[in-house]
Amino acid sequence: MLVRLEDQEFRAQVLQARGAVSMAKARLLQLQNGSRPEEVAQASANLDEARANLEDAKATLDRTRPLVKEGVFSHQQLDDAQTKYDAAVQHMQSLEKAYRLSRIGPRQEEIENARGALEQAEGQLAYAESQLDATQIRAPVTGTILERTAEKGELVTAQFAAAADTGGPRGSVVTLADLTDLQVELDISQNDFAKLSPTQKAVLTTDAYPDREYKGMINEIAPMANRQKATVQVKVKVVNPDEYLRPEENANVRFLADANQSPSHTVSSGAVVPTSAVHDSGGKRLVMVAFNGKAIAREVKVLSQRSDGYVVDGLNGGEDVIVNAPADLKDGDRVKTK
Repeated sequence: MLVRLEDQEFRAQVLQARGAVSMAKARLLQLQNGSRPEEVAQASANLDEARANLEDAKATLDRTRPLVKEGVFSHQQLDDAQTKYDAAVQHMQSLEKAYRLSRIGPRQEEIENARGALEQAEGQLAYAESQLDATQIRAPVTGTILERTAEKGELVTAQFAAAADTGGPRGSVVTLADLTDLQVELDISQNDFAKLSPTQKAVLTTDAYPDREYKGMINEIAPMANRQKATVQVKVKVVNPDEYLRPEENANVRFLADANQSPSHTVSSGAVVPTSAVHDSGGKRLVMVAFNGKAIAREVKVLSQRSDGYVVDGLNGGEDVIVNAPADLKDGDRVKTK
């Protein structure tokens, strides 16, 4: 746990969503179970009572009709008996429908509607719980806090990060790094890129501790080259990092030759000389080298061309190459090194 945001509002929303889920579950369970036996018995008893009232109303009506003809009862009394009978019929029919519905139970459409309402309530609960969980910012990896950008009581938001410099909301809370997973980013010249393999091993040193060496291996190669710089970015993973390494340090990388590479496939690394130091003479490529006060012509073979000159075979490395030599300079002429 790195940061805990204020969560009172989100906790209330979770409680409200849980209540809605409980109500939806109860409603669905009620429809699935149908009417209780007690409710069916009550509906049956009400129907029996209505039938008895209907029989009583019918008997009263049958007694009233002849008495009205004989003039004993008035026509108003006959109308009252007829009205009471008609009302008893309607009441009994209504109770018969209620009794049948209690026996059949709810419609399937009502059950499906209640099930959909429950799923909707559960979705709202899941959303509210995710909002509440987002108020607790946890470390995504095991690492070290490099910088803390937010203090207790400050407003944190990702939407107004640009206003943090003027005292507004913060766009981040901490800067976290896994110091056991370090890489060195470097640019390799396109002319030298073919000499590296995807798992090339290397030795790394830092400017802060040049006497400490670390093992490395190419971990990632950029899928696209930099045309302006004529380079390809390579990331070398530090195999054995320790507490002396720091992110954003300057590092030097020395790639190691593959020990399993057969001699027949070994390519000479060559030496780099300026373009103006290579001359054509009778179909040969020559480089003039200053040695013991004399100019010595050395035949070389151009292996490749780079932005800073030629890579040639025929030099051991470390020679004093004569750059921009006069056109009449010959092998054996005396020279003086300035």
